[in-house]
Amino acid sequence: MAQHEQQVAEQHSAGAGDRYAQAVARYFEAWNAVGEGALGKAVAAGFEEAVTYTDPLADVAGHEGLAAVIAGAHAQFPGFVFRPLGDVDGHHDIARFGWELVSVADGSAPVAGFDVVRLGEDGRIRSVLGFLDRVPAV
Repeated sequence: MAQHEQQVAEQHSAGAGDRYAQAVARYFEAWNAVGEGALGKAVAAGFEEAVTYTDPLADVAGHEGLAAVIAGAHAQFPGFVFRPLGDVDGHHDIARFGWELVSVADGSAPVAGFDVVRLGEDGRIRSVLGFLDRVPAV
């Protein structure tokens, strides 16, 4: 039991929480990057080369696949940005967080979701499992 208590204490320390928060901050930097050069750099900074990304609308692998999904979201929702909803929660190499897609013009947020990410040893994201909680009516 003492070993488990030590692990829990380590995971709740500021350093462990910062690890998750930093990874999620890089996640949002990538999802909000515009322009091919900026997007590619942000994806490389935040995600491992062999990253996998799975949500109800996409199932891709690698930097190019993820960048294509992000570019597609920007094409479908021009003038929108992704922002976090609530706090990042994490343990071991896993973090979870909520997000929403917000219009810069009027503040509306037609899309919201929840993602679970697995971090690599270097702190970059190795996998994303995404869920959509709110989507626009078709």
